[in-house]
Amino acid sequence: MKKLYVLSLLLAASGAVFAQDAIYRCGNEYTNNVAQAKAKGCKPVDGGGVTVIHGTRSSGSSAGTSTAPAKPKPANSSSAVPAPVRSDNAAQKARDSDARAILQSELSKAQARLSELKAEYNDGNPVRTALELRNPQGYPERVAKLKADLARQESDVAGIKRELDRLPAGN
Repeated sequence: MKKLYVLSLLLAASGAVFAQDAIYRCGNEYTNNVAQAKAKGCKPVDGGGVTVIHGTRSSGSSAGTSTAPAKPKPANSSSAVPAPVRSDNAAQKARDSDARAILQSELSKAQARLSELKAEYNDGNPVRTALELRNPQGYPERVAKLKADLARQESDVAGIKRELDRLPAGN
């Protein structure tokens, strides 16, 4: 009796899945309302369901301080990315100084780590550990790893310096 009950529930659920309405595409919008689709001249979508990913609103909902009218979008524009909002000069300078401070702290950490690695690498002759004295094949592996870490850290320092150079001059 229990198996029959479960089987009937599964059949009812599978029937509900297949009983979806037709989906219509109206430009960049989708609907399953037949009357609305016919009124707008929408085309039916073949192949089943549509996944909708909600993005940011492109107009009206942002609380910006700009009073300039919004530029109309071109008719063939399919992106939902809003136009950049211009902020006041003081807020931008504050963001730039925050970014500069963060990058400066990252640079000092990266340079400290680089100096540690250089000291440990010791120009390609790092000090052998007790384990490496007993097992000599581990030493060249550690030297290669140190060399790769050193190159990666130098690259990180150079990248952070490039990012700092891209920022506007600090006040």
